[in-house]
Amino acid sequence: MSEDKKQEDTELEKRETEEGDKKDEYERVCFLCRRPESKCGSMINLPNNICICAECMQKSFDSMNNGTINYSDLMRNMPNISMVDLSSLQNQIPNRQRVKKKKPQEEVKPQFSIRDIPAPHKIKASLDEYVIGQEHAKKVISVAVYNHYKRVFAGQEDGVEIEKSNMLLIGPTGSGKTYLVQTLARLLDVPLAITDATSLTEAGYIGDDIESVVSKLLAVADNDVDKAAHGIIFIDEIDKIAKKKNTNQRDVSGEAVQQGMLKLLEGSDIEVPVGANSKNAMVPLTTVNTRNILFICGGAFPDLENIIKERLNKNSSVGFQADLKDKYDKDKNLLSKVTVEDLRNFGMIPEFLGRLPVICTLEGLTEDMLVKILQEPKNAILKQYKKLLALDEVKLDFDEGALRAIARLALEKDTGARALRAILEEFMLDIMYEIPKDDSIGQVVITKEYIEHTGGPRIMLRGQEPLRLEAN
Repeated sequence: MSEDKKQEDTELEKRETEEGDKKDEYERVCFLCRRPESKCGSMINLPNNICICAECMQKSFDSMNNGTINYSDLMRNMPNISMVDLSSLQNQIPNRQRVKKKKPQEEVKPQFSIRDIPAPHKIKASLDEYVIGQEHAKKVISVAVYNHYKRVFAGQEDGVEIEKSNMLLIGPTGSGKTYLVQTLARLLDVPLAITDATSLTEAGYIGDDIESVVSKLLAVADNDVDKAAHGIIFIDEIDKIAKKKNTNQRDVSGEAVQQGMLKLLEGSDIEVPVGANSKNAMVPLTTVNTRNILFICGGAFPDLENIIKERLNKNSSVGFQADLKDKYDKDKNLLSKVTVEDLRNFGMIPEFLGRLPVICTLEGLTEDMLVKILQEPKNAILKQYKKLLALDEVKLDFDEGALRAIARLALEKDTGARALRAILEEFMLDIMYEIPKDDSIGQVVITKEYIEHTGGPRIMLRGQEPLRLEAN
C-alpha cells in the first residue's frame, strides 16, 4: 500500500507541475479590469490565486478613504458573501483569451532566417501543383510573399526602409482567389488568417469591429503577439464594403469600414481583444503592430465590368474606323483593363486604394481550363471520386467527351470552378448508390452520352465484356 501511495503522490506532483508550467506560459490577468500583465504592469497577489493590478488596488483604497464604500453595511446586506469562491471566477478565464508571455530577449530565436524563405519560382511551382492557370496572379503572389519576408528580416542601418506591398486580387466568382490564398497557407509555415469583410461594421454598431481581422490572426498564431506581427491576412469579399450609392442612411458597413481600415493597412499599434471579435466583451486586450503584416484583399466586383465598358466606349465615335459599342461584350478578360479610376467609380475611396499598391486581376475560366481543373491538380475532383470508388475495388474513368460536356455545363452556370463539384455530385449520385450493391462490377466509364442525357455509363464486370446502363 505504501508503494501505491508513493506512486499516486508522484503522479499528482507531476500533474501539478505540468499544470503550473502551462499557467506560466500565459500572462496573469487582473481580476477587476481584465487587462494582462504586459498592459498594466506587475500584479498584486491576493489569497485564492487572485491577481489585481496596482491601478485597481489604488482605486479600491481611494474609494475606502473617500468613504464611498461602507463595508459594514455591505457585509450586513450580503451575509452569504463567504459562499462565493473568488478563485473559481479567476480560473474561469480560458487560455484562448490569455496572452502568452514574451520570452526573455536572449532566448528569442527567429522561426526561420532569410535563407529559409523559398524563392518566388519555388512558391509558384508549389502553387502550380494545385492551381490551374492564373499564371500572372501566381507570379504576383509569389513575389509579394517573398519580398514581404525579405522586408521583415531586412535591417534599416542604411536608412532605407522597404514599404510593404499590400495586394488587391480582382477576379470573377469561382476564378480561384480564395483557393490561391488557402493553398498558400498550406504551403508556407507562417500564420495566415482568412476572413470576410461582409460582417465588418463601424465601431459601436452590431457586427464585427475592424480590429477583429487582426484578432483572428492572433488566434491562428496561438496568441503569440510576435509571431502574429509577421503574418499574412487575407480579407475576402472586399467589394462588399464599397461606398453605397444614392442612400440617405448612415453607411456603417461601407465607406466607414474603408476609413477604419486605413491605419490597419498602413501599419500602426492596434488594440485587439484576445479570443473574441469585439472589444465590448470582458476579455483581455493586447497590442499588435501591423507594420509587418501583409494584407491581401480579394473581391469579385460584379458591376466593375460595366464601369470598364463605359470608360472604354467613350473613345468610340461615328465612322468607318470607329469602335463598336458591343466590342467588349464578349471579352472574358475585361477585368484586366481595370484602372484605379474604375475602382473609385465602383465605390472604393482613394485613400484605401492608395494603401493597396499591387492590383492583380484573375482570368475568367475557359473550357480548356475547366477540363484541366477536373483532372490535373493534386487534389482534383476526379481524383477524389476515383479514390472513393477504389475503396470499393471499382475503377472509375472519364471519356474526353464527358469532361468537355461537364466543362460546358459549368460555363453555362457562370459560377466558375465551383460549378464543377455540383455537376459531378448530380451525375455521380446514382453511380455511388448502385455500385456497392453489386460486387461483380469492376469498372465504370462516364461517357459523353451520360452527361448529355442521351445514354448511360459503361459498366464492366469482372472478367466480362462491358455493359451499358441506360440513362434515367
